[in-house]
Amino acid sequence: MSEGETSRNPPTPQPQGAQAAINHMLESKIDSLLWLTRMGTVIFTIFSMVPLFGINPYTSYQRALMSSAATSALRLHQRMPRIQFTREFGAMLLMEDSCHYLLYSILFIISYPITLSLLPVFLFAILHSVHYSVVILNKMGQINSARSLASAAENHQRNILKLVAFTEVFLMPITVLWLFSGKGSLLTPFAYYRFLTLRYASRRNPYTRNVFHEMKIFLEAFANTPGRNITLKNLCYKIINYTSYMAPPMAAQQ
Repeated sequence: MSEGETSRNPPTPQPQGAQAAINHMLESKIDSLLWLTRMGTVIFTIFSMVPLFGINPYTSYQRALMSSAATSALRLHQRMPRIQFTREFGAMLLMEDSCHYLLYSILFIISYPITLSLLPVFLFAILHSVHYSVVILNKMGQINSARSLASAAENHQRNILKLVAFTEVFLMPITVLWLFSGKGSLLTPFAYYRFLTLRYASRRNPYTRNVFHEMKIFLEAFANTPGRNITLKNLCYKIINYTSYMAPPMAAQQ
């Protein structure tokens, strides 16, 4: 086709509307399923906090974690579609953030309920479902709504990821306290420690490492304040040294 013919025949505009959105969802089935499971996590988390329609909060708590586990399993299928029973495949699997949160969801499904454990999966579900919602809104012709939603997600993404990382770290002492209170099992803090080391060593998400680094700076500043009690100062440095000792090696990041 010549340049003149191209100018006389502009590209056909993409169809918009509810049917276009449905067609897109049918074409991208896994992405659509991910959007639905994430929305399920959001809805069931809200129901667990604010019981509506007579729904049992504990049932909603478990369903929120089940939806999160389904999301993580689907993401793993996208990232690593071919399963191999080798040590190398297992090592690669444990490096995936989706694997971390699949283990996280299963751990809290089988453990004594800790409501705070829903916060990370709730925030991740909101953050990631927004991206697909923007696509759907564009397909429906809601351009302004899509832009507003995308802008809001971009503006708050950093703060959301920092809050998720802080919650991940803060849950570690809570699992220990739950154990000593007689509500938790011995498995939970040990399994959660393993999850936390995986998050610390994450290749794609440095926020958990950053939280530990910021906590170290805060404790050092607190300990070195003039006139600080020597016992309190030594306790701060013991916490810093113990946490640094328990941190996983980062040579694999290079």
